[in-house]
Amino acid sequence: MNLRRRSFIKGAAGAAGAYVISGPAAVAPLALLSGQDSRFTGLKPMISDVVPIGDEERRRRIDKARRLMAGAKLDAVIIEGGTSLVYFTGVNWGLSERTFLWVLPAKGEPGWIAPKFEEDRAREQVRFGTDVRTWEEDEDPFRLIVQMLDDRGLRTGRIGLEEKTRFFVFDGLRRAGAGFEYLSADPVTAGCRMIKSPAEIALMQKAMDITVAAYRAVFALIREGMTKSEFGALGQAAHRALGVTGGLSAEFGEHSSLPHGSIKPRALRSGDNIQTDGGCGVEGYRSDISRALAFGKPTDKYRRLWDLEKKAQEAAFRAAKPDAPCEAVDAAARKVLTDAGLGPDYKVPGLPHRTGHGIGMDGHEWTYLVRGNKRPMKPGMCFTNEPMIIVPGEFGIRLEDCFYMTEDGARWFTKPSPSLDQPFVS
Repeated sequence: MNLRRRSFIKGAAGAAGAYVISGPAAVAPLALLSGQDSRFTGLKPMISDVVPIGDEERRRRIDKARRLMAGAKLDAVIIEGGTSLVYFTGVNWGLSERTFLWVLPAKGEPGWIAPKFEEDRAREQVRFGTDVRTWEEDEDPFRLIVQMLDDRGLRTGRIGLEEKTRFFVFDGLRRAGAGFEYLSADPVTAGCRMIKSPAEIALMQKAMDITVAAYRAVFALIREGMTKSEFGALGQAAHRALGVTGGLSAEFGEHSSLPHGSIKPRALRSGDNIQTDGGCGVEGYRSDISRALAFGKPTDKYRRLWDLEKKAQEAAFRAAKPDAPCEAVDAAARKVLTDAGLGPDYKVPGLPHRTGHGIGMDGHEWTYLVRGNKRPMKPGMCFTNEPMIIVPGEFGIRLEDCFYMTEDGARWFTKPSPSLDQPFVS
C-alpha cells in the first residue's frame, strides 16, 4: 500500500516535501527507545536562548504571597516539596516519609525544616531564609515547626497548607500545634501561580514551539502498522533531539473514542483516524498540544465532526475576554456542539469533559474552563482550549492549543489547525 497526501509538513526532520505514508517499511523499536533514531539528525536543540526564572522574580512572588496572605488572614503558609516549592524558592526536593518543609510567615524570615542527615544537601539548595532547623530520625519534626512559628511571635494563628500537602504532615502539625487553625493556602499559592509573568509566558512559548517541531518531525514518519508505543518512542526521541524531555502519544481508530486512550495495543491501519496529545517542559514550564488527523481518506462523518470541533475551539477562544467568567469559555464551545445536535451537557456523542484547564509549571493547574467557575479571566492566566468530540466506539476528535490572557484579550501560544489536511500552520 502507498498512500500520498498533499504536503503539510515543512522542515520535518530537516527536510521539506510531500507527506508520504508508505507501506511495510520497518521501524526498529530499540533504536526508537534509545532516542538515537537517525531520522532526527536534522533536529537541533532549541533552548540556547532560554532565560531561567531568577531570584529577583521569586522575591516578587514571595512579596505577592504575603500580600495575599494578608487578604486571606493567614499568619503563615507551609509548603512541602513539589511544584509550589520550586515556584517560590527554586528548591526541587523529592517527597518521602521524611518531612522537609518551607515555612513562610506573614512577617519575619522564612524557615526550613529538614532531616538532620540531609542538612548539607538542603543547605546547598535553600535560599529565601537561612533558618534551617533539622531533626534526627527519632525526633518529631512538627515540634520544630511549632517552635519556629513561636519564635516569630505566633503561638496561635491561622496556618495555610498548600493543596497537595499530605495528610501525615497536616496530622503531625495538628498534634504538635493545637493552638493553630489549619486552612487552605490556595488563595495564596494558586493566587500567585495562576497569573503568569512575561518571563513565564516566554518559557511556555518556547515549550509550545518545541512540541510543534517534534510533532512535525514525527508526523513525517507515520506509517501503516505503526504501534502506539512506536509513535510514543518517536515523540520522546524528537523532543530529546530538540533539547528537552517530552513526549507525544497517539490513539488509532476506535481507541481514540476514549478521552485518555486505551491500554490495549493497536496498530495503525488504512482508514484510521489518529488522535494525538503531547508536550514537554522548559525550565519547568509545560506545553500541551493535541492534533486530530486521518490516515488515508477520512469518512464524511469524521470530516464533518472535525470541522465542528474546529468551530467549537474557535468559539471558546472568542469567549475568552478579560473579566469574563471562566465558565463562559466552556459554555461557548458547548453551545456549538449542542446546536449541532450533540450532547447536551456531558452526554456523548458530544463533549464529556470541561473545555480546558490552567497550565503552567503543572500540565493541569488552577484555574479551569468549566461550568460553575465564575472566576474572572485576568491578564497572565494561561489555558488549554480542547473541547473534544466523542463518538463512542468510533472515534474521538480533540484539537488542543493553549492561549494566554492579555489586557486586550486572548492570544494563542500555537495557531490552531487550519484544516483536517493541515495540522499546523505552514
